Amino acid sequence: MYAVIRSGGKQERVEEGQTLRVERLGQPIGAEVQFEPVLVVDGETVLATPEALGAVTVVGRVVGEALGPKIRGFTYKSKANERRRWGHRQHYSAVEVTSITRAG
Repeated sequence: MYAVIRSGGKQERVEEGQTLRVERLGQPIGAEVQFEPVLVVDGETVLATPEALGAVTVVGRVVGEALGPKIRGFTYKSKANERRRWGHRQHYSAVEVTSITRAG
């Protein structure tokens, strides 16, 4: 069984026991988090409607935090002596999917 979940404006395909990186959740390490399922596949059964997905819960546990790669940028405008360097490093939460359950 696997599910496609929504987190941080992105979608991820997950299975039980899998560890994935999602955008920072702001939860302490060890906290349980629930994800909104978009699609659930259980063998031959595919659940995709809002009514069917209402009975599905995807639960994970925060196992750590990580930083993404450093992105460096540079803006430049000629003839105006305008130069600017900037950088960004995205924060992530590492989450282990503990269960994908379907009621009924």
